[in-house]
Amino acid sequence: MKSTANTSDQDIESTYKYPWNKITIGIVLIFICAVIGVAVGSVYIPVTSVFFILFSKLNFLNESPELTPAWHTIIWNIRFPRVVLALLVGASLGISGATYQGLFKNPLADPYLIGVASGASLGATIVFLSGIPSTYGYFSLLPVASFCGGIAAVFIAYLISVKSGNTHLSTLLLAGLAIGAFATAITGILMLRSDPDLRPLLSWLMGGFIRAQWSHSILIMPYMIVGVSFILGYSRVLNTMQLEGYYAESLGVNTEKTKRILIVSATLVTATAVSFSGLIGFVGLIAPHIIRLLWGTDYRTLLPLSALAGAAFLILADLAARTIVSPIELPVGIITALVGSPFFVYVLLKTKGSSVDGY
Repeated sequence: MKSTANTSDQDIESTYKYPWNKITIGIVLIFICAVIGVAVGSVYIPVTSVFFILFSKLNFLNESPELTPAWHTIIWNIRFPRVVLALLVGASLGISGATYQGLFKNPLADPYLIGVASGASLGATIVFLSGIPSTYGYFSLLPVASFCGGIAAVFIAYLISVKSGNTHLSTLLLAGLAIGAFATAITGILMLRSDPDLRPLLSWLMGGFIRAQWSHSILIMPYMIVGVSFILGYSRVLNTMQLEGYYAESLGVNTEKTKRILIVSATLVTATAVSFSGLIGFVGLIAPHIIRLLWGTDYRTLLPLSALAGAAFLILADLAARTIVSPIELPVGIITALVGSPFFVYVLLKTKGSSVDGY
């Protein structure tokens, strides 16, 4: 029996082709979104000038005297850093959302909805208000604090939702919402007891990239690479885990170990993103669903494409936040909530009448 199962699994593996064409399309789409995001704003800068400034900074071209210093500052010091950070945060939230949905077998699972983001923001807020230096060279304490808060939130929600060895996803979502609300309340209490000038912290909690710097992208990369590498490494196993637990174990999958590794990896990626962007919801819900509708549920394809979709979506959301009521800038979290809330209702109605656990 086990030999037959292994043979079938090998046959499926041999017929699978990695979606390089789809990934290439996604990268091209992100590139287009990034160029638009850098060129468009309260001050429009021609696309040709954007490329010229980029290539000159990379020492591929000599600087043109026709390009003003103001344009150089706007492109290289303001817009490029926030577009790159939006790309990294969007990719992190997209792939972690797909991981949570596959792990918990629930289309409504999302880093924001199950309390991970709120727990991570509480951890980062404690560091903000403690007065402890948050960066030491290229090491940042914020992702570590965010990770501790996020992992605590998701494990509490997970423990509450487990009954007789089975995870009840409706309970998980409700527990996540409750834990997220509790973490948000604690964050509010800490803010009220701290320095009265809380505008930077409030802006951060609402989500956005207004304070983005090149150093932020450098600091986020190591944590993101580690977490995403583990997630992609378990993509094939995540496919197997869509079966009932005893079927997955009969195929040689250690389900409990896999759950722990994926929860820690997805929480690390989410917490790192939250520590530099604040609370930005629904990216991890929207991106995986779009990919799932277009290209199916194979997690070897779904995970990398969800990262690309999340990156493109958040770049465009940041662009909308900067331009809709220009020169006033909206928090990016408001834009994603305006798009994500109706989308959440759509997914909820779509799953109505079917089992939410194990979709």
